[in-house]
Amino acid sequence: MDLDKVVQSLHPLERKIIPVLKEFSSFNDLVRESGLQEVEVMRALQWLQNKGLIELKEEVKEVIELDENGKKYVQEGLPERKVLAALKKRAIRINEVPEKANITGEELGICIGVLKGKAAITIDRGVIEITGPGEKALDAKSLEEHFLDRLNREQVVELSGLKDEEKYSLEKLRTRKRIIKISIKKIRTAYLTELGKKVSKKKLEGLVIDVLTPEMLKTGAWKKKDFRSYDIKINVPSISAGRKQSYRRFLDQVRQKLMNLGFTEMFGPIVETDFWDMDALFMPQFHSARDIHQAYYIKEPEFGKLDENIVEKVKKSHENGYGTGSTGWGYKFDVKRTHRHLLRTQGTACSARMLASKDLKIPGKYFGITRCFRYDVIDATHNADFYQTEGIVAEEGLNFSHLKGILKMFAEKFAETEQIKIKPAYFPFTEPSAELFAKHPELGWIELGGSGIFRPEMTKPLGVNVPVIAWGIGIDRIAMFKLGLKDIRQLFTHDLEALKKIKFV
Repeated sequence: MDLDKVVQSLHPLERKIIPVLKEFSSFNDLVRESGLQEVEVMRALQWLQNKGLIELKEEVKEVIELDENGKKYVQEGLPERKVLAALKKRAIRINEVPEKANITGEELGICIGVLKGKAAITIDRGVIEITGPGEKALDAKSLEEHFLDRLNREQVVELSGLKDEEKYSLEKLRTRKRIIKISIKKIRTAYLTELGKKVSKKKLEGLVIDVLTPEMLKTGAWKKKDFRSYDIKINVPSISAGRKQSYRRFLDQVRQKLMNLGFTEMFGPIVETDFWDMDALFMPQFHSARDIHQAYYIKEPEFGKLDENIVEKVKKSHENGYGTGSTGWGYKFDVKRTHRHLLRTQGTACSARMLASKDLKIPGKYFGITRCFRYDVIDATHNADFYQTEGIVAEEGLNFSHLKGILKMFAEKFAETEQIKIKPAYFPFTEPSAELFAKHPELGWIELGGSGIFRPEMTKPLGVNVPVIAWGIGIDRIAMFKLGLKDIRQLFTHDLEALKKIKFV
C-alpha cells in the first residue's frame, strides 16, 4: 500500500489523533490528550478504522467515576482538610467547627471519624485540637485525595486496574455519601495496526491542504498545491429520511389497488357482537368451528344492541333454514348469547354488515382491511392480533370459476407469485369453500386465506338473493412476501433500527 496516498487522505482530526495513539489507547485519554471533543475523537477513530490504521475494541467493564460530592471536593478540598486548616489556627469547640471550616453538620460527623482514625485530632470536653500527625497531613495529600485527583484527571478508571493504595482509598471513599460511583460501562480502546504504526512515523502536518480558498482560485495558486484526497469507497453513516412505516405504506397500496379494481371499501367496529362476527355467518352457536376463533370476550359492557328484526331472521335460518330449502342446524338459537361483545375475530363480520346494509348495490364489489384478534401461540407466522383483507362480489350468475380467477389475481398482484394452490376447505358460511396457498421463497408454502360462495342460509336472512363470492386474505403474510420478512412480528415492530432495514416498497 502506498503510505503517501494514505497520509494524503487523512482528515485533520485523524492527523491529530494518530500521534496520541502512540502512547494512549483509552477513549478518555485520547480526548484529554488530543484536546478534541468526544464526538471529534469518535469520528476520527471510525475513519481510521475504516482505513485499517487502527483496531477498535469495546469491552464491558466495571468502572469508577466521581459523583456529585466528589467533583465538589476535588475543587474545594475534602471536608477533613478544611477542618484541619481551621484547627491549625486554634482549637475550636465542636459546635463551632461547621461555621469555621465551612462544612455541613453531616460532613462534620464523618470528618471526626476519619481524622480520629488517622490520629490527626484530639477531643477534650467538647473542644477539638489538631495533633502533630494532623499538621503533617495538612502539608501532604492523603491517599484518598490522590485517588480523587486521578478520577478527576481520567474521568473513568477501571476497577480491575487499581493499585493497592487505590483499593484502600476506594474502600474508604465508597462508604461516604456521593463521592464516587461504581457502574458497568462500555470501554472503548484503540490500537494502531501495523499499517497505522508505519503511517504514524510519517510527517502528518503541513503536507496537504484541506480547504480550497477563494484567494487560491483567484490567483491560481491552487495549481501548485497538494490537496487532501477523498476516499469515495469509505463507509459513511447512512441517512434515514422520514417515511411511512413500511407495513402502513403497504396496506395503503393494497387499499389503492383494490379501489382501482373497482372495489368499494367497507368498514365495521373492532368491538363486535357474536351476532355479526359468527351468528350472521350461519356459524352454529354450538359448533366446534368456533373454537379456532379463540375470541376475546368483553367484560364491560358484556352485551350490545342489535336490529331485532334481522336477529329474528338469522335465528330462523339457524333453527329451520328460513325457507332456503335447508333444514338449518336444527337447534334452539340463543338470542341473549348473540348479543355478547367480543373483539372482532374475522373480517367477514364486515361482509355480513355490508350485505344487510341499505347501501349495498347489486351488482357490487366490496373490500375491507380489518384488524382482527384471536388468542394464539405467537411465533414467526402467527400473531394474536392481525390484519385481514376480505371482500365480496354480489351479482347474478357468479360461480366457483369466478372465485378461482379472483384468488389467482390476488396471488399475482399482492403476493407476486405464480406458484399457488387452491385446496378444498370447510367454512360454515360458504359452499363450496377453498383455501389459497402461495409459495414463499424461503418459508415455503404459506396459507394466505379462505374463500367460497356464501350459502343462501347466510345471505337470504340478510336480504340478499343473488350469489355472493367471498374471500379473506391474511394480508400480514402477503406483506411478508413483499417486505422480505421471515417473522410476522417484524410488521409491527417499534425498533427504529429494524424498521430502517425493512424493504421499502
